[in-house]
Amino acid sequence: MTGEVMNVDELAIYLKMKKPTIYKHVEQERLPHFRVGGSLRFRKNTIDKWIEEQEKCSVRS
Repeated sequence: MTGEVMNVDELAIYLKMKKPTIYKHVEQERLPHFRVGGSLRFRKNTIDKWIEEQEKCSVRS
């Protein structure tokens, strides 16, 4: 499902990251997100694109 939406717990599992790290990235505007009723949400296809961009940046470094 391309429009799948994840919450912080699901994203932490998907990215294999700790939740505090996700909150830190959100606070620093480094991770694409949106809010629904004050709760953070992440669109899977947007996160996948973000991952690809991160890979490209690390290859250039």
